[in-house]
Amino acid sequence: MKKLTTILFLPVFLSSIYAQKPEESLKIESTLKPAIQVIPDKTDKNNNFYDNEETFILPVSDLYIAGEVENPGKVDFTKLTKHSVIVKEALLKNDTVNQFVGAYRYDGYSLFDILNDRVLKKKNAADFRPIIDLYVEIENASGEKVILSWGEIYYPNFLHNAIIATEVMRIVPSKTKDLWPLPEVSKLIVGQDLISERNISSPVKITVLSYPRNYVVNREISPLVSAKVDVFSGESMIDSFTATPATLQNETLHTIFYGKGRGIHSTQPFSGVYLKDYLADKIKFSRKNLRTGLVVCAGIDGYRSVYTISEIMNRSDQAEVLLVPCPEEKDGGKFRIFPSCDFFSDRAVKALSEIRIEIQ
Repeated sequence: MKKLTTILFLPVFLSSIYAQKPEESLKIESTLKPAIQVIPDKTDKNNNFYDNEETFILPVSDLYIAGEVENPGKVDFTKLTKHSVIVKEALLKNDTVNQFVGAYRYDGYSLFDILNDRVLKKKNAADFRPIIDLYVEIENASGEKVILSWGEIYYPNFLHNAIIATEVMRIVPSKTKDLWPLPEVSKLIVGQDLISERNISSPVKITVLSYPRNYVVNREISPLVSAKVDVFSGESMIDSFTATPATLQNETLHTIFYGKGRGIHSTQPFSGVYLKDYLADKIKFSRKNLRTGLVVCAGIDGYRSVYTISEIMNRSDQAEVLLVPCPEEKDGGKFRIFPSCDFFSDRAVKALSEIRIEIQ
């Protein structure tokens, strides 16, 4: 039997997998070892839909932490607790068409825990101490790279949603009994992504980085107002606006606006347009951009926060980032960014003066 490896992840190959009969697709798991300590509930004796099938062990590569930390080095998985993430995976085909892969429960170690004891050593700490301009670059054994913002790992409303998966279970439809293809090695799983392009195989290195562009920090600006927002793609200005486009739908998101440092700010809703809608004609929805794209939002006072393109434009949970007009605000007008995806308000930039798109 021919051994199937990374080809399982290519969208062009999926159609042939789906054409297989269930008994034929069972061959895909032949190189995987069952996690015998996990007994599947095949008769549905309990109410858990996510334990009905056999769980398989995924071989794990050594993983190293590097970058802007005082204590780089190899990750000791034996000291970490496993978490579970359930996902419906799909990939891009020709950067335009979504190709369904399968539905799974993945078990493994969260990036939250993996990075938890790494002491940050920001290169720009002398100028900008907040950690909201950090991101991590994750590389696999094949040289593929993806990016997650620090906010995605440590600020979300639901923690431990990005993991290095060491076990996998198919979530099999009860009527069709479809057996989705299994990965053969460990995977990065980013649970909130709609299209799973950041779910790369065999992660071996995580590099912690701070956004390198310098901004002048001036906390004395009064009134703190930016009359316009300049938009850049790399070094090129591609737009500048003083009002949100009338063609975009206005949205209202309700929140408890709570900061990591100062606690409760308000319980008032925010109204504006989805940032993803404003950026839709400025960022191509492609594999490269979803994997390695950043969106940096900066205020006129030099305060800035880093987002990934994927967390803005590729969410499965509808927890959107809002571009909020606030022309009447004397402190923090005329636009601000509100991340409804975050537990804390820290990445909500006031007096927004710049949006910059960066592809790493």
